[in-house]
Amino acid sequence: MNRRAGVIINGIQMKRESKSFTDALYAILTAAGLFHGPKFMLSGLSGMAFKFSVHEKLFPFSVTAYGQWGKEHEPAIDNLGILTGNSGGRTRHDSFAVYQQAAIDSVKQSLNLGLACIYWIPEFGVIHGYDEEDRVFYVQEGSSSETRYVLYDNFGLNITPFWYCQFIGDKVDIPLRDAVLESLRLALEDWETPYKTLPDQSIASGRLAYSFLIRALQQGEFDSGGAVYILESYLTARSEIRSYLQEVKSVLPGLNEVHSIYAELEEMVRGQLKAALPLIKSSRAVVHQQLPSLCTTLQQAFELEERAMQQIRLISGRYPDLKRSILPRWGAHTAR
Repeated sequence: MNRRAGVIINGIQMKRESKSFTDALYAILTAAGLFHGPKFMLSGLSGMAFKFSVHEKLFPFSVTAYGQWGKEHEPAIDNLGILTGNSGGRTRHDSFAVYQQAAIDSVKQSLNLGLACIYWIPEFGVIHGYDEEDRVFYVQEGSSSETRYVLYDNFGLNITPFWYCQFIGDKVDIPLRDAVLESLRLALEDWETPYKTLPDQSIASGRLAYSFLIRALQQGEFDSGGAVYILESYLTARSEIRSYLQEVKSVLPGLNEVHSIYAELEEMVRGQLKAALPLIKSSRAVVHQQLPSLCTTLQQAFELEERAMQQIRLISGRYPDLKRSILPRWGAHTAR
């Protein structure tokens, strides 16, 4: 920009295809030359594809309610070899205005360095520029090519109680074998952790998310739009996992079997969802007559994924896990 103080980063085009955080991260990293490859590889290596969360009433926010975002996103981005940091919290906190201004300054600093930022709209989008005279940020949310405008004064304010912004930094190279192994361990953690938003137990994660999803569909008391979004997101994620494992199955012994399981799972669920979520007037809707067979298919999918995780556990156990076996001198597990 010439006449006004500000920055617009060219070459960024977020497109909604995966989880919104993955879509935003992919747009930023590829534009910056920090990631090369298809989106399913980023989704798999980061472990984001394996995150699965479901509210007991199947509300649409289930898809992004996979935990405390900072704790979930930092290990994901770290496994890509990318330096990262974040700002966020609840807008009701008395200190919000102070953190808001600090985050605004950090976003502008990042943009000045040519690096866009991830921003909770909701859902996650990309801040790709700012105009100092108008005091606005330029934001993409991925469902269209249009740019939104967020006033500095409104930064972090949205229809949810939360605000969040993720920053990207430099990169180091991680051997593919190490990154794949860590992605499997991140997947195991997600699978084996039933609640990631404690003390709230209305949202389940991992294997328990299957139980919440099947039970809500069986009882019939659920948000229809949320059910469609959860099931579509679920299928997209399993498709990403299948493609990811197809790409890396030769990296570690035993991964070929895991890939075969996910391939069977994805094909089975895709066929069932064609009947259960038909396209009606350019949008999908739940066919209630198909719910019994859908629940049966999801139960079978759960059993397949449990088998896959058992195999992943065996693969993980063959190699040292330094991240989880070494006690940090001043870490969270030591007395202070």
